[in-house]
Amino acid sequence: MVTNHIAPAGEPACVPLHSEPNRPQRILVVEDDAAVRRVNTKVLIYYGYDVNAAEDGAAAWDALQLNKYDLVVTDNDMPKVTGVELMQKMQAARMALPVIMATGAVPDEQFTRYNLLQPAVTLIKPYTFDELLKAVREVLRAASGTLGEMLPPPDRQIQPPTGRVRL
Repeated sequence: MVTNHIAPAGEPACVPLHSEPNRPQRILVVEDDAAVRRVNTKVLIYYGYDVNAAEDGAAAWDALQLNKYDLVVTDNDMPKVTGVELMQKMQAARMALPVIMATGAVPDEQFTRYNLLQPAVTLIKPYTFDELLKAVREVLRAASGTLGEMLPPPDRQIQPPTGRVRL
């Protein structure tokens, strides 16, 4: 039996959420490319988000069963369960959770076939860290209905460990 790996990027996936009133917003990053998954996770953590990472849609589905998230950022073309299939599972389970589809090619045919299945935002690879952060902030702001999200100071530049990188 093959088990899925859910990589904790802050606290382990099995740790229950604390009931803090100002808890960081929780994001699940789903990406089969380890380098992209690691960089996206590090950037989001750097900006104060509580992030877990999953290596594919099957691992993401397991994480969604165990944890509460505010947002899913997913690739589409992945083994086991694609991003679109993950969105279908979430919809069938009535999970009202916004999704950012960060993919190399928009699955237009699938979105046309399932017209109620639409991500909040679609990012086309390669995208910049700024584009990812802008999408995350906009989607979380719209989902919360407030402007009280965590924003970095205006003068703070994205400085990933290896310098400015395009994905």
